[in-house]
Amino acid sequence: MKLNVRAFALAFGLWWGVGILLGTWWLIALDGATGEATFLGRLYLGYAISPLGSLAGLAWGFADGLIAGAIFAWLYNRLAAMFPAGGAKSV
Repeated sequence: MKLNVRAFALAFGLWWGVGILLGTWWLIALDGATGEATFLGRLYLGYAISPLGSLAGLAWGFADGLIAGAIFAWLYNRLAAMFPAGGAKSV
């Protein structure tokens, strides 16, 4: 079964971006907006545990997930073509 690269990339990008957004709001709900430097803040420019930082995380997470999803789906399609679904048949 082949994956649609564009659809998978879009779905993974949305999933990753929204996951960062919701995770940030979860932290804000528990500890409040701190604006502290985080590991994600080092990876995603503008990200912080704040409402504005969550939007930056959404944008960067979407872009990051879009690229990662496209690479994964492309690689999956290449490997699926090399190894058919039936596997090796014995005689």
